[in-house]
This record gives sequence, C-alpha cells and structure tokens, in this order.
Amino acid sequence: MHTPFRTQGPDHSENPWQTLRTETVYENPWIEVTHREVINPSGGPGIYGMVRFKNLAIGIVPLDAEGYTWLVGQYRYPLQRYSWEIPEGGSPIGQSALDSARRELEEETGLQARIWTPILEMHLSNSVTDEFAAAFVAQDLTQGPSRPEPTERLQLRRVRLEEAVEMVMRCEITDSISVAALLKTSELIRRGELVL
Repeated sequence: MHTPFRTQGPDHSENPWQTLRTETVYENPWIEVTHREVINPSGGPGIYGMVRFKNLAIGIVPLDAEGYTWLVGQYRYPLQRYSWEIPEGGSPIGQSALDSARRELEEETGLQARIWTPILEMHLSNSVTDEFAAAFVAQDLTQGPSRPEPTERLQLRRVRLEEAVEMVMRCEITDSISVAALLKTSELIRRGELVL
C-alpha cells in the first residue's frame, strides 16, 4: 500500500546558494513575497524573488464504490477562466493535513469519508515558491449538505473516474494538484494498490 507523507522540510544535500539579504516586499494572511540578494551556484551575485505560502495545499479525490468521483467548478481569478478541479483547500502549516482534508471535502461537496488514503505530495512551481501540496483519496462516502465559504461560488459534478482522467487528457482539467491526483489515483487502481 502507498506510504504516508514524508516531512516537507529541507533535505541534507549541499546547498550551492548563499543568501546575503532577504527583504519582505509584500505580505498578506496567505503569502509572503521576498526579494533576496544571493550568490548563485556559479559563484556570481544575483537576485531571487520568492513566494512563501502560509498554508499547505490540500487536494481530495472522493471515490465511491461505483468508481465515481466529484469535481468542483469555480472561476479562478488569477487565470481569468473557469476551472474544474478536485475538492481543494488549504491547511495552516503545522495543522493536520488529514483534518484539513476532511473539512475541505465536507465544505465543498457535503461528503464525509470513513477511509482516507494519502496518495501524493508535490511541490508546485518550485522555481519561485515553496508551496507544498498533499492529496488524499477519500472512500466509504456519505452525503450531507455542503458549506462553501462565502467567497466561493461552486458547481459540483459527479463523474466516473475514467471520465475525469479523460478530462485531464483533453486539457479540460489543468489545475496541477487535480491533474496529478487524478492520474495517480487511476494508476494506483490499475496496479491494484487502491481498491474501489
């Protein structure tokens, strides 16, 4: 079976970068943007802009015994376009990713799950940000009312997992956590490591 999440801290590899000075140029409750003066790996001076996220990104693939999953549709302001995604949200650093996943799934879809399987951890856009994502498959589902945040206008679709994967292949789902989590879920089922 799939292993649980590793810690997301730095590894023990030699760091070829040297940070000379760091200045916070913008901050809000969700992100911090810093300007850094550095010595780059070739030994020359340089600058680096970095976005530090204050939440762990969470994604959930709800999966019922008939092989269906749920997609959440919403307009994404930075992209200026509508996006179909798996249920997603944020978990404050230091809080339980699983507890946050449970909360997000119920808020966005009204679903509660008895079985949770961690399937994925990934870094998103790691050339400019430290954003880290974790994804779960949620199974043995029961339906209740959804409770989206007041700022969210969401649509829900229940589709076969195979159709969600086809949406990825047709580039109708482009959100990175959704793409990775749906493809990995499909592959885990194919390998027999995840059972409906």
